[in-house]
Amino acid sequence: MKVKVLNLFSGVGGNRKLWKNVEVVAVENNPKIADIYKDFFPNDTIISRDAHSFLLEHFKEFDFIWSSPPCQTHASFRHNLCVKFRGSKPKYPDMRLYQEILFLKHNFKGKWVVENVKPYYKPLIRGQLLQRHLFWCNFPIIQKEFEDSGLRNLHKIEQLQKLHGIDLSKYKLPNKRQILRNCVSPEVGLHVFECALHEKQLQFDGVTVSSKC
Repeated sequence: MKVKVLNLFSGVGGNRKLWKNVEVVAVENNPKIADIYKDFFPNDTIISRDAHSFLLEHFKEFDFIWSSPPCQTHASFRHNLCVKFRGSKPKYPDMRLYQEILFLKHNFKGKWVVENVKPYYKPLIRGQLLQRHLFWCNFPIIQKEFEDSGLRNLHKIEQLQKLHGIDLSKYKLPNKRQILRNCVSPEVGLHVFECALHEKQLQFDGVTVSSKC
């Protein structure tokens, strides 16, 4: 049996790229990005609507939930460089991040993970740091070394596409660079997913799903 996965704020699906034996519902608010995701993963169900409200309404329908709420208002790069030195306007941190962590922790019975960047402030809820990401989840993520991507020094779209194995060249989008920088590395996405399955040798629909993390 396939693992039923909810992939929230899915973007173009960097985190999902290497998952196998899954039945995925992806939710992405931007219809143009949702269309690209559908091109990349035609067997997934892609829904173009607000992911935050979708989670509240449908969380019980899945075995595993991955959520990547918007990170810009938490990012140290924006706050410490753009706001302090480049004149960008400061913004309230988007608290959907912590709403989802608390909601899933106290209501969802399956495995879940919420991903974001390491913030410019001390996290309000302690997470697990892996590569450049901070993860909140109900399973341990085993530390693993990944090839250093040098993401901060990659400024060209072609470089970012090669890094993630994602080709956006045929799509007309005004913000390709930001879309690619927002992607979770497929290798990191696979590692986190496998750690979730391995942690308890989860039972999905009565079938044991095991994975070597």
